[in-house]
Amino acid sequence: MQPTFAIPADFKKLGLAGICDCHTHIFPPAEQFPFAAKRNYTPAVATLEALDALHAAMGVDRVVLAHPSPYGTDNSSMLYALESWGPKRGRGVAVIDETFTLDTLKKFHSAGVRGVRVNLETHGHHDPESAARQLKATAEQVAPLGWHVQVYTNLDVIAGMQDTIRQLPTPLVVDHFGKLYASKPLTQPGFDALCALVQSGKVYVKLSAPYRISELPGYSDAEPFARALINANPDRMVWGTDWPHPMPPKGVKRDPAVIENFRPEDDFAALTRIAKWAGDSVTVKKVLVDNAARLYDF
Repeated sequence: MQPTFAIPADFKKLGLAGICDCHTHIFPPAEQFPFAAKRNYTPAVATLEALDALHAAMGVDRVVLAHPSPYGTDNSSMLYALESWGPKRGRGVAVIDETFTLDTLKKFHSAGVRGVRVNLETHGHHDPESAARQLKATAEQVAPLGWHVQVYTNLDVIAGMQDTIRQLPTPLVVDHFGKLYASKPLTQPGFDALCALVQSGKVYVKLSAPYRISELPGYSDAEPFARALINANPDRMVWGTDWPHPMPPKGVKRDPAVIENFRPEDDFAALTRIAKWAGDSVTVKKVLVDNAARLYDF
């Protein structure tokens, strides 16, 4: 089932030019872009047109598509989106392996790709040593293009490979708050390491998908962490919706044989919430506009 939305009566656009949603996905009909045989889940349909309509209603001008895992290393759906958006609106983060040549990556760059994903959490890879080796190899592969590496992993893994992260030849972008636990204190293991990496300027954090770290209404317990990360370095924070919110209900095991519906989320509330957490107008503009323009080369 394709996600839908309704504009809240009290929603007011922020009036900022160049707001960027830095973490989205699309899932056109499978007959258009088939899924990989080996995948963790099979998503419902979420079209490019539906995402564009949502952004138009929200006042979001720019978008980054993080190529989703059900397609494996076939980036065709991402390239299709980038062609539709053009260079003023869209950027992509690809999924690759060691077989991708520099010539192929250069073609991706011309299409609008500016980074690659290493999706450790989704695939259950939690060993810091092997994760560090994978990050290093991937960073070295894309460094000649001036790209970044994006990783979805948890605080324990981040802390365990922080020395490697500091030595990477590329910036590192950490998805979804570093998968911290909003229900635990700011002193939880690994959060200090993430803040230190952010403060150093080596790491960007996506303040995206707070439902992945919080179970409270409005994700109020995520706010202290968002503020701590912003205070560590407001020039290294970016925002994303994670639309169309591919995440199974708590306790439900993913089964690729079953079509998985998306999580219902209020993306309008997500935009106003991050502006509130960022605080003053200068910081809001950094988080929603300026940092993304720098990172994704808009």
